[in-house]
Amino acid sequence: MTNVGIIGTGSYIPQKVLTNQDLEKMVETSDEWIVSRTGIRERRLAAADENTSQLSIYAAEAALADSGLKAAELELIIVCSITPDAPFPATACLVQAALGAKNAAAFDLSAGCSGFAYGLAVGAQFIQTGMYRHVLVIGAEKISKITDWSDRSTCVLFGDGAGAAVLGAVPDGYGFLSHELGADGQGGHHLELSKETNFIKMDGRDVFKFAVHVMSQVPVDLLRKAGLTEADVDLFIPHQANIRIIDAAAKRLSLPREKVYVNVDRFGNTSAASIAIALDEAVKGGLLATGDILLIVGFGAGLTWGGNVMRWWRETK
Repeated sequence: MTNVGIIGTGSYIPQKVLTNQDLEKMVETSDEWIVSRTGIRERRLAAADENTSQLSIYAAEAALADSGLKAAELELIIVCSITPDAPFPATACLVQAALGAKNAAAFDLSAGCSGFAYGLAVGAQFIQTGMYRHVLVIGAEKISKITDWSDRSTCVLFGDGAGAAVLGAVPDGYGFLSHELGADGQGGHHLELSKETNFIKMDGRDVFKFAVHVMSQVPVDLLRKAGLTEADVDLFIPHQANIRIIDAAAKRLSLPREKVYVNVDRFGNTSAASIAIALDEAVKGGLLATGDILLIVGFGAGLTWGGNVMRWWRETK
């Protein structure tokens, strides 16, 4: 079996900033209330002409440049999103055409905020088994188009953006060490797209309890499957939904704050793009060195959860 790792990352953040102070003028809320309960101070919104495919393309181009590959070398493109441009054609096919990745198969994957963790696990299997050599996994969302800006319980939480990772073969001993995917469809009604309004509908208290449980247990299961312990983790990138959930997970793992990547204060919850954006920022920030153990865990609509553990490797350029 081929050892599979991440050989390139990229991300794209829309320019428009929506602060908590801006939201105070839109709904009955306050900066203090939002920060104390979520840790979010601002989020980014895509422009009217920026669909999920365009966000994906920007992130993909950056990831390809980082990997040193040409688009024609890609053999599969997976776009993880709950806000595709349309039900069909797949957003991944639009990305394939724009990149000129003529040799790549393409499909979309819907697993809510767990999407990127799911995408990494799925994409890695194609390379591990020898079917493909290079896979592009993108997490991208334009959540603003399904947000009810009069609903103060949800509109303060979400933002838009995209992140991407190129997967490829890495030396023995490096790359993905374990994956964990799961779902509880019976809880799907707690976080869904309302059939009446076509906006996000969420039972905040139930989702919070689910998230705290998942983010406390799944990391432990992932590490055990990889033959590791909490003490082995060099960097933890959790889904950026709520600082209280992140803090609870870090406490369960006995991880100091410097080993936990957080950007929820700047971008809010970008769903399937969340971990992908954070990963690219961590890489560009020099927070990962060859040999480091990286832990990724997300949870989302479905209800779903997913995670990955890898021993980081990047070729010295």
